[in-house]
Amino acid sequence: MFHEPEFWVAISFIFFIGLVLYIRLPGMIAKALDERAESIRKDIEEAARLREEAQKTLAKYEARRKQAEKEAEEILAIAKEEAEAVAAEMRKNFEEMIARKSASAEEKIKQASLGAVKEIRARAADLSVAAAEEVLASRIKGAKAAKLITESIGAIKSKLH
Repeated sequence: MFHEPEFWVAISFIFFIGLVLYIRLPGMIAKALDERAESIRKDIEEAARLREEAQKTLAKYEARRKQAEKEAEEILAIAKEEAEAVAAEMRKNFEEMIARKSASAEEKIKQASLGAVKEIRARAADLSVAAAEEVLASRIKGAKAAKLITESIGAIKSKLH
């Protein structure tokens, strides 16, 4: 029996089991496993807490983004209204300028027309005076004719001008 290898393997196994129990290896292993499980549980709790914080932060940034989009839309609406107001003001100013220029052009045309009428009248008067001189000169002769012509021309010129 002492020469049998199985006997010594059995004795060694029993001795090993006794040694393991003596130094409380199963308790140490259980304690190490419990500590590892506690560490993993804490890591999971920390991950869950971080996830909640991340979701809160995400929700906060989503709200900010929506607020920024709303503000951008409001700014665009205000800018559009202001652009339309400026365009309307420019149209109004342009129409007023056109009306002033048109009135000014009409006034210039009217002045030119009046000037042309005066010029035509003056020319007609000059021609009438010249025609009257010729007629009178052919009918009346001598000093009396010259005196009468000079007086008539002076009278006509003073009345026409």
